[in-house]
Amino acid sequence: MNWALSKEQYYTYEDWLAIDDGRRYELINGILYMMASPSDIHQEISFEISRQIGNFLVGKPCRIYPAPFDVRLHKDGDTVFQPDILVVCDHSKISKNGCNGAPELIIEVLSPSTSRYDRFTKFYEYLRAGVPEYWIVDPNDKTVSAYRLIDKKYTADIYSDTDMAPVQVLPGCEIELSLVFREENNI
Repeated sequence: MNWALSKEQYYTYEDWLAIDDGRRYELINGILYMMASPSDIHQEISFEISRQIGNFLVGKPCRIYPAPFDVRLHKDGDTVFQPDILVVCDHSKISKNGCNGAPELIIEVLSPSTSRYDRFTKFYEYLRAGVPEYWIVDPNDKTVSAYRLIDKKYTADIYSDTDMAPVQVLPGCEIELSLVFREENNI
């Protein structure tokens, strides 16, 4: 769950960097949101997708970063996200503070408390920043909505738990969704 700490106080990126209380936060247009720990199912799904992409990327120039890893989409903005998974191919975007600019791929695994946030707030911020590919993984429906940026708009392909989902920004990479949504992940 994400909770806005205060909608009256504006936090800058520098304020956000100075926070050192052991908690995880996202910063959206100057509003600080505290993040709860993900569930076991969320983590198992995230790990399996990361494993498959990571195995594909061995010996290739792109890198995968699972959460927590900070993404500052706009250099001059006061917004920082911590996507569940991201892939970066342009190493100049990586710094000690995370990723600066749009990664090639962002994947969010839905939780009941973050579903609306991931489907709307993050969707539009990722679109505005020009993230080429954004996946929303729904553990309840066992689906992946893969949004690809075409002419400054996202087009969607929906994949079910029996599909192989291609990662368009990584030609040749396909995610075997039967492994992502296997029954032991849904205990």
